[in-house]
Amino acid sequence: MPETPHPTDTGPAGHASALRRVERLSAVMARDARADGTFVYAVRTTGIYCRPSCPSRRPRPESIAFFRDAEAATEAGFRACRRCRPEAVHAHEALVARVRSILDASEARVTLRDLATSVGVSPYHLQRVFARRTGLTPYGYARAGRALRVEARLADGERVSPALYEAGYGSSQALYEASDRDLGMTPARRRAGGATLTVRYGFADTRLGRMLLAATTRGVAALHFAENDDELVALLDRALPRARRIHDQDAVRPHVDEVERYLAGAGRCLDLPLDAGATAFQERVWTALQQIPAGEVRSYREVAASIGQPDAVRAVARACATNPIALAIPCHRVVRTGGALAGYRWGVERKRRLLEAEAAAVQE
Repeated sequence: MPETPHPTDTGPAGHASALRRVERLSAVMARDARADGTFVYAVRTTGIYCRPSCPSRRPRPESIAFFRDAEAATEAGFRACRRCRPEAVHAHEALVARVRSILDASEARVTLRDLATSVGVSPYHLQRVFARRTGLTPYGYARAGRALRVEARLADGERVSPALYEAGYGSSQALYEASDRDLGMTPARRRAGGATLTVRYGFADTRLGRMLLAATTRGVAALHFAENDDELVALLDRALPRARRIHDQDAVRPHVDEVERYLAGAGRCLDLPLDAGATAFQERVWTALQQIPAGEVRSYREVAASIGQPDAVRAVARACATNPIALAIPCHRVVRTGGALAGYRWGVERKRRLLEAEAAAVQE
């Protein structure tokens, strides 16, 4: 039977079923390939069932029924789509979905051997399949999840020690070794608003208006636009309130020159070393943004699907809104569903001009 909650079912089971339907519908609308193997959807008006990533035109939500697998959909009288061939979904996709479910639900560290035993394959096979499908090892995927939980607790003002143990780190050393990679700085420094950081910054007049660029020894930490220097300095003060900030035009000149070259021919890649200080989630979103080709756009929903979290649309929008490095992390290439340009931190007019310049450069 299709998993559709009865309209009068308001108990816990009905709520869970309704929530599951919303999550699956989101995956279908986003064509989320990571959902392949976890369920299929059928279209009542056509009698066809598909995998979530099927490239065919999206059906009306009220026409969709969900099934746990192709066999269940076939038993209900639906035929397999000839375009996406849902009956042939590779077993690897289902395996990865099961592993991700286990890791997402566990705050304690799960060893590769225990994980492999849980899903009935060898550790070697699991590691190879999971990495090929997600781009991460199971350990890397779990580590990113732990870092995200720590970041959430630190943002709420929780002390470092309780936050790290509750997030699944066995010791403070393990967290601090991972912090520079996963959070962009150690937890104590992040909680202190960038204390002990030294950033050098400079200004420039660009085609998009007045710009401030700030950098650490590791790379560009901020790239802001505003109407005047006072506004730009205020933005930097809010971004890194306790960092040591030094106005040093010569120190940032190479980075500024690179930005100006980029804006002169916006279709090419902007090559800057970055020190964004991202959380694990922000890093995933910002990496996805950097993979959007110049001249193209994606919706917030499509970006959420590309990182394997199709229900995290609002979180993706917030990650875009808090992006401290304009252009290099191209949040201007993300639009609302339907193509509306609203929601750009540096102004919708700048966003429009950037997209038009990139599209023109790509066509030349």
